[in-house]
Amino acid sequence: MLNKLNLTRIRQNFPDRSLPDVRAAVEKEMNAKWARTGIKAGETVALTVGSRGIANLALMVRTICDVIKSHGAIPLIIPAMGSHGGGTAEGQEGVLAMYGITEAAMGARIDPRMKVRFVGRTPEGLKIYVAVSALEADHFIAFNRIKAHTDFIGEIESGLCKIMAIGMGKIAGASFYHRAVLDFGCSKAIEMAGRYVAANTKLAMGLGIIEDAHDQTALIKALLPGELVDEEKKLLKLSKSWMGRLPFKDMDCLIVDRIGKDISGTGMDPNVTGRLQSIYNERNLPEPRIKRIYARSLTPISEGNATGMGRADFINRRYFYDRIDFKYTYVNCFAGLSMENGKMPLVVDNDRVGLEMTRNACGLIPTPKLRLVWIRDTLTLSEALISNGLLDECRDREDLTVLEAHPKMEFDREGYLPESVIF
Repeated sequence: MLNKLNLTRIRQNFPDRSLPDVRAAVEKEMNAKWARTGIKAGETVALTVGSRGIANLALMVRTICDVIKSHGAIPLIIPAMGSHGGGTAEGQEGVLAMYGITEAAMGARIDPRMKVRFVGRTPEGLKIYVAVSALEADHFIAFNRIKAHTDFIGEIESGLCKIMAIGMGKIAGASFYHRAVLDFGCSKAIEMAGRYVAANTKLAMGLGIIEDAHDQTALIKALLPGELVDEEKKLLKLSKSWMGRLPFKDMDCLIVDRIGKDISGTGMDPNVTGRLQSIYNERNLPEPRIKRIYARSLTPISEGNATGMGRADFINRRYFYDRIDFKYTYVNCFAGLSMENGKMPLVVDNDRVGLEMTRNACGLIPTPKLRLVWIRDTLTLSEALISNGLLDECRDREDLTVLEAHPKMEFDREGYLPESVIF
């Protein structure tokens, strides 16, 4: 198979919606709403920062802190990432440091305490837990990217409401909410928590981000507490319409260079791969349809958290299995009641074996007709490698550009390719 597999690089012609000046956009949005936040000079303002690999994250966090200081207030940063980072204060502060978010770089104190406080119940009876670090500040700002969630579909998915519930709930709150959604429903529970926190705590504003299909900052929107939930629903629809997708609906094999918590909550985004099975949503998306997935590596910033590996069919030993921290992985999976994400795929000895097994697990398809797509990760979809079996479908598509043939793959003595084949 490997001798006959020819790969060609293609480009998806996604619209470029990236903001020309991210810092200026943050300043403009915040200053437009600042007078209505009630924040006074000398007061403390906590800022939620999650664990995802958001484009321009450090730049935006620094800018938010600078805007707060420009009005005479005092910023502080709260790691708002539920059970990530091993569910410890040190681990969560370490995750932020990997993104360049340190006290020195941001000019603001980081308060990583994991303690939460019960603050009340929604009219439906859902208990609400909020980080003490946010409650002890004079105000807080909810800051997050708004996008499709990796486990469920609804009017509210991943965004400001989620970071106010799961993120600011720390490991105790995140564990509770993930159990509660089995009774209330995922989207409904997150919306209920978001509405309660917005109306009954010290939320000053929300700052939502939307990224385009190139994984670049495309829109920044400041929202006051009273408008946050309803406006987030609109922004989610916009985000979904802008997101990148795989270039074909039917594939035999998908090779993914890397998965990780910085890329998606489930390592690789099921809204891209179609593999959405979970206790919250026991089904797959209707498309794309992919027979087999080989995930080649686990990102260093994941710190061994391999949540999402259960949605791959194969992983290799050097770049993936040997990097897994099962404690971190299981803490995250159990807190999210997503044990299926921690199930072990078949571990292959090297890339040579992994590619052969992935191909052979697709049936009796002749190699020249194999429909294979190779991507860097589910956030980076502008370019991909495809096999000859898909080339004919590219010829008359305005959304695709065929580039050049990819050089023949060179394996090392142990049968591995370079960790990143797609750069």
